[in-house]
This record gives sequence, C-alpha cells and structure tokens, in this order.
Amino acid sequence: MNSIYRPRDGFTCTGNDGQSDSFSYGAVKCNSRGIFFRNIYLSILLGLGISFASFGQNDKRVTVQRTLEIMGAKFEFTLVVPNEEIGFINIEEAASEIKRVENMISSWITESETSLINSNSGITPVKISDELFKLIDRCMRISEITDGAFDISYGPLTELWRFDGSMQYLPTPEEIRSCVEKVDYRQIELSTTERTVFLKKPGMKLNFGGIGKGYAVDKAKELLISKGVLAGMINASGDITTWGTKATGEKWLIGIENPGWRKNIFTWIPIVESSVSITVNYKRYVMINGKRYSHIINPKTGYPVTGIDKVAVLTKTSELCDALATAVVILGKQDGLALIDQLGGTEVIIADNLGEIVHSNGILLDQ
Repeated sequence: MNSIYRPRDGFTCTGNDGQSDSFSYGAVKCNSRGIFFRNIYLSILLGLGISFASFGQNDKRVTVQRTLEIMGAKFEFTLVVPNEEIGFINIEEAASEIKRVENMISSWITESETSLINSNSGITPVKISDELFKLIDRCMRISEITDGAFDISYGPLTELWRFDGSMQYLPTPEEIRSCVEKVDYRQIELSTTERTVFLKKPGMKLNFGGIGKGYAVDKAKELLISKGVLAGMINASGDITTWGTKATGEKWLIGIENPGWRKNIFTWIPIVESSVSITVNYKRYVMINGKRYSHIINPKTGYPVTGIDKVAVLTKTSELCDALATAVVILGKQDGLALIDQLGGTEVIIADNLGEIVHSNGILLDQ
C-alpha cells in the first residue's frame, strides 16, 4: 500500500492585537499560503506507536545517540556530527535548553513563571518574559482554531484527575463542574503593552501539558542548529522533529504502528525538515470500578475522552503538531479531520478504538 502526502493551501488567524495576520510557530510562518512540507512520499507497508528505520552524506560524519529523562518523558537524541565528542556535548546543551523551558512552563515547579501566573489568578496581572508571552499568545490562537478543544487553562482538571496510580475514586459531578467553570482560554487576558498575563477567574490555572514537549523539542532543535549541528532527530516520547538527513544522505523515517497489532508497522513516513506528533490515548489510564479512564481530558466536559486510540499529526513544527494532536483526540474522528483539512501543510492519521484508520485529504492511499 502506497501513499502520497500533498501540501495544500494554508490559513490566517487573528492575533492578540485583533488584526487578521500571519503568525509564526518557531521558525515557520503560517500565512494565507500556509506551512508547506516539501513533497513527502509515504510508503505504507502494513495501519498507529513509532519506530525508527536506521540507515547507515559522507564518511566524515558520525551519528551519536542518547536518551535522557526530562520533563517526565524520554527524550531521544540522534545527531549527525563531525565526531562523537562534539555530538555528546551538543546533546548536553540541548538537554539544558529543554530543562530551561521546563523551568519556565511547568506548573509543578513553584518558582516557574507559570506557577506565578497561576498563584495570581483572579488577583492581579503578572509581568512575564517575552518568550512565555508569545507562547501563551500562540496557544490562545490554537484554542480559537480548535474551538477550545485545545486549552491551556485546563489546569484545574489536572489536579482532579490523577493518572500516577494515586487516584482511587472518581471525581463527583459537582467537583468536575466546579473545575470546568474555571477552564476558558477566553478568560486569559494578555497586555501587549505591559507584557502581562492575567487569569480573570479565581482558581484558573495554566497547564502546558498539551504543547510543552513539542515546544521544548523545537527550542532544542533551534539551539542545535545554531551550534552548527547540520542534521538530527529529537523524539520526546512521540513529539518528533527532524532536520537535515542521515549520515548516509537518506531521509529520516518514522514508522507508525497499527493500534490493533502494536508490533506491526503500517506506515513508514520520510520526514524532511518537518515534525510529527503521535498522541496515544490507551497507555496512560486509571481503572476505577472496572472501567478504564484515559488521560486525555476534554476541557469542555471535564471527563476523559473516548473513541480515539491514536492520532499522528504532521506539520512543520513540533509545537503545533503537539497541540493539534491533542485537539484531534478531543474533537473526535469527524470533527478532527474537518479541522486538519482546513489547515495548510498539516495532515493527520487517526485510529479509533474499533481499529478503523482514517486520514486527511493530503494523504492519498493506493490499496
């Protein structure tokens, strides 16, 4: 089975200043012409996990690999460099950059800017760094695009639902309603002149769980490129970005497993200067009274979503992939496809809990 990914026209979005304009995700600008992949040809071998194909530009380059635990996730670094010593130094520098991002966006770190924002919800605006201000602004635009399926103000729900083994009983409907009342990205007020953010409702809390790893991956990639690393792949537990080519000159390949046959690869995707986010909705869960509750929470209902097992989103930056993958799981198959089919240079593969696999318009499959 073969497939072809074909880029399509893009979209515009209204910015924080109220003007309809293009906006940037990392080094990529999204405007009326959209974010474009180069022509990507997908070889579909067997229908979604990830695996990597490793193939041997020239003999003077080596490949170094290392896996580190950061932000509560495994970050796998694969860099093409002049020698191993430089490569491992580059990985340490990338890891430090990811930790810097974590110290800025984590709501679990009491000294972070995000924790300062949360502790002042309903009280006073908080002046923040330009970097975090821009990230929040982009998150709010993604919330608009997804009609609130992606919403960084879902923080109160993360305290209600625990998937670390400590949760013994279901939240009451009253508890869930109380949390949902505090979730609304439209109640996040940004001041471009003061560079402040204000959570209007008391008890509101930001949480970057649906975009944080993707953003960290992009920042690590940006740093590595600035250090002269010409090629590499970073995989943060399913949030993946690539640049350049392998040491052999071949494209980076990402394999996507069939949810029904978790060891079988059904798709090998060559990734050229692009990103993929694979969101799985069956690995992290809690069992209560014999029922399984998965970890992705609908910010509008306050309950875990059902119906979708796995989503793979392809676009230019890992940040946008990460956010959109979360949104598609929450929106469901029909509305998720409709969303992606309106976005330029963005594609999706969705596997539901019945084993059916669907894809966006830019991916053409030949049976």
